[in-house]
Amino acid sequence: MIRKLLLSFALLFLFAGCDMFDYHPYDGQITGDKGVNAKNIARIEAACAGKTSIKFVSMGDTQRWYDETEEFVKALNKRNDIDFVIHDGDFTDFGATEEFMWMRDIMNGLNVPYVGLLGNHDCLANGEDIFRTIFGPENFSFKAGNVNFICLNTNALEFDYSRPVPDFEFIQNEIDKQQPEQNKTVVAMHARPYSEQFDNNVARVFQNIIKGFPDLQFCINGHDHHLQANDLFNDGIMYYGSASIDKKSYLVYTITPDNQYTYEVVYF
Repeated sequence: MIRKLLLSFALLFLFAGCDMFDYHPYDGQITGDKGVNAKNIARIEAACAGKTSIKFVSMGDTQRWYDETEEFVKALNKRNDIDFVIHDGDFTDFGATEEFMWMRDIMNGLNVPYVGLLGNHDCLANGEDIFRTIFGPENFSFKAGNVNFICLNTNALEFDYSRPVPDFEFIQNEIDKQQPEQNKTVVAMHARPYSEQFDNNVARVFQNIIKGFPDLQFCINGHDHHLQANDLFNDGIMYYGSASIDKKSYLVYTITPDNQYTYEVVYF
């Protein structure tokens, strides 16, 4: 909490002498689109209904890189083969209201729907509340074709371990409602196990629980700002990390009905 307060005061002083904000950066006065994730999930599920192959993009850590995010949107809009985008978190640098709204408005320029995860920088000050208003709950799920996407808040350090992060009750409830004969699963998070943000006291417990999802394909994450592909627990479940958007790359995943998937790195 002390770190959050210090960052809040630092940001307030930073903007006090300029015209970037015309009100307190953490006042929570949100204009424009709200409930983005729920709206876009409805679009994803409708567009992917009945599909046996899906292709989606994973990207993230757009904090302060507004120009690069605009370039990403323009580049992706030139494609016609992507079903949706997952933003792996850290829309903002300081969790400020304007930061969320600026990045939301840029991402809203995508031709395909997107959903956003909660990043550790997004938790600063009252950023979690702003995230909830603009995007929605920090734990959520959706279905694209026959693939279930489980999207989790894993930023335990930002909550000083004062509440369960990751939320095992949410995860178990999601496992209990799955239909194994029909579904595959992808788990998405901002911070992967063994990062400084994750509660690594429960890293192996987390892995054992998510392996209860039907046909777990792989896990995706952001946070580390560079591309990664690791079998973290040596159990065949791959973790793929997207680079921060200033690296001008994104990941494309294709999941096919023959129980196979491919991924590629695309530079723009």
